[in-house]
Formats: sequence, structure tokens, C-alpha cells
Amino acid sequence: MTEYDVLTIGNAIVDIIAQADDDFLIAQAVQKGGMTLIETARARQLYDAMGPAVETSGGSAANTVAGVVSLGGTGAYIGKVANDELGTIFTHDIRAQKVRYETTPLEGEPPTARSMILVTPDGERSMSTYLGACVELGPEDIDEALVAAAKLTYFEGYLWDPPRAKEAILKAASIAHANGREVAMSLSDAFCVHRYRKEFLDLLQSGTVDIVFANESEVLALYETDDVELAIRRIAKDARRLAAVTRGDEGCVAVSGAETVAVPAVALARLLDTTGAGDLFASGFLRGHTDGLGLEDSARLGAVAAGHIIEQIGPRPQQQLAKLPGAKEILDRIAG
Repeated sequence: MTEYDVLTIGNAIVDIIAQADDDFLIAQAVQKGGMTLIETARARQLYDAMGPAVETSGGSAANTVAGVVSLGGTGAYIGKVANDELGTIFTHDIRAQKVRYETTPLEGEPPTARSMILVTPDGERSMSTYLGACVELGPEDIDEALVAAAKLTYFEGYLWDPPRAKEAILKAASIAHANGREVAMSLSDAFCVHRYRKEFLDLLQSGTVDIVFANESEVLALYETDDVELAIRRIAKDARRLAAVTRGDEGCVAVSGAETVAVPAVALARLLDTTGAGDLFASGFLRGHTDGLGLEDSARLGAVAAGHIIEQIGPRPQQQLAKLPGAKEILDRIAG
């Protein structure tokens, strides 16, 4: 089988994105800045209340692998959709971005997952997610040969919500390590961390996960502290290989053993939508890491990819990231 730089595993979701103000969030009881799981009736009610929307394929780990490929890497994806209209859209979109995607779709109910994403004028996104077919992802969907062929397998913390997905991830991690490959995860969301804090810590401390990505609120939640420097020191100790923590307009910190690198955020022409910022940071970082770049270059590549994605609506790159100023220079070192 062809070797891939990154295989990602995640919730296969179609995003429905609309602009909204804070008053609308309050009126609709939407938790600002987080991801709330919802049921079918709530999904329909919120969709009916939303203003004009854009539908685009999303899902955290799917966004990340799309970014890796846009940066000139190779990638594959595992995630469950239903054999329905939204599932067809998701499948078309990820394959069109040159990502290998072969997960067998679900026949019948539940339908493909969708996330209603409300973007406020400050660029913050608030997500109400109906998981649908995602809950059917299980160990049988893990392709052993595909995991063995990937330099690195990456999964999203959101997968701890669907019950059988945990088994799938543990199976994939075991296969990856048996083949001398690395495993990475994203903590995904501070609310997700609160739900599964002990399990996430065990994934790190047991060595199931080698590399961890988090933002500031997530790492604070993981260590139940308001001291970000302390939290970064602790995650650096717990992560088997390395940790990268994004800090919004303060940039990011990447740590590996005794090495710590701080990289500033890129200057923005405009901020439209923070959806996918963390996903695309991981894209850039993993693109560099899997091709042997050091912490600083990998983090800078992540910062460029994240900076680009928040200047547009939607979480998938709409132009070739490898050609962006700041990215091309770093990628040339890989080619050289």
C-alpha cells in the first residue's frame, strides 16, 4: 500500500454555517464558543431558526487531513457517513481534495452528521452538533493496512462522545505502534475535556498518544488550573513525544522534552471565522513534523495554515496552502 504522511480519524460532519449575533445565541440557548451535542428535534428547530447558511463538509480531523494535502502532503481519512445526500456531499468533497477515503457508508438510519455553526461578529464559532451516523464508527472500520501505511495516525477528542469510536481509536493506536508509527490527538474542545479529562490524561500518560494538540482553554481544563504556564509544563511532561498549544493572537508554544519553542501568530488582513483554526494548525504542524522538520518550522507552518483559514468562511482550504507566503519557504526546505 502507498505510504501516507497522515491518516486522520474523526466525526464525518457536514457543517451548516450562518452569521448570528450574541442576542440570537442567547435566545436560542446556544453555548458560545463551544460544541454542544444535540438530538434530531433540536437540530431541526435550530436549523429553522438560523439565517441564510452555507453548507460545507467539515469535521475536525477531516479538516486537518485536507490541510495536510493542501500543503503538499499525502493523507487518508476514516469517518462514518450514511448513504444519503449529505453523506454523498461529504464523500465527494474529501475525495476531491485528494484525500483517500474508503470507509463503508451506513445504510439507513441515522443520517449523516451535521453541525449548525453560528459565527458571531467577533469571529467566534458556536457549534450545535447532531452526530447521526458518526456514532456507528467502530473497530470494524479501522483498516489495519492503512494505519500501518501512515507515518502518523491522528484522531480528534470529539470521538470520545460516540461509544464505539473509543474502541476504534485504541485499535488504531495499537496497530500504529506495532508498526513503529506515531499517534497524535487533538483535545478538540474545553467542554469535551471536562467530559473526559481522566481518560484523556490516561491516553497521554500511558503512551497511547505520542503527540497532543490543544488550545489554551483546553489545556487549562485538562489540568484544572488557571495558570497556563503551569498547564503547558504539565502537558509537556505527560506527552510521550511532544505537545503543541495554540494561544490565539499570542501564537503558539511547542514543547518536546527540554526543548520549548514559542511562535507568534501571523498578521491577519481580516478575521471572518475561527472555525477550523486549530484543525489547520495541526495540518501545518503535522505536515512539517512527518517530513522531519523541527519544532519551530513545524509550528510556523501551522501558524500560517491557521491564519489563512480564519480569513475565510468555512474550515477547508479554498486555495493551495503550499503556495501561501510563509508556507512555501518552509516547504522548500522539505523539498531541498
